[in-house]
Amino acid sequence: MSFLRYLMLLSLVVWLGGLIFFSFVLAPTVFTVLPTRHLAGNVVSRSLTALHWMGIVSGLVFLVCSMIYARVTSGSLHPFAGRHVLLYIMLALTLISQFGISPKMATLRASMGEIDTIALNDPARVQFDALHVWSTRLEGGVFFLGLALVYLTAQALKT
Repeated sequence: MSFLRYLMLLSLVVWLGGLIFFSFVLAPTVFTVLPTRHLAGNVVSRSLTALHWMGIVSGLVFLVCSMIYARVTSGSLHPFAGRHVLLYIMLALTLISQFGISPKMATLRASMGEIDTIALNDPARVQFDALHVWSTRLEGGVFFLGLALVYLTAQALKT
């Protein structure tokens, strides 16, 4: 039982820790240190893909362990317990970002070349910027839902 709790908490630490590091350390650093925004964008794009996969795997580990934990402690799976619903939304937002928004942004970046040379009112740049806003919103949503999930999980694991 304690191993299940450990895996649940570890999966949340990995996912939220990755989001915090990406948002507050990696992205600002590469845009400050690298010589071009294009190179920084390449690093951020690759890192975001890795972060998404970490989140997907962490989410699935959490879900499986949480359902087993619920089954063992209360005799039922509780697939729609509050913490599971939050996790489903987090996974959905991550999947939308990874398979919906990120590929479109990559295609636009490839078609534009060096983004800083593209006029702000260019249709491709406008579309890219709009997708970037949505990408940021989705990551923020995952983060804040994750904080709520940590709270609900801590409450559920009290013994």
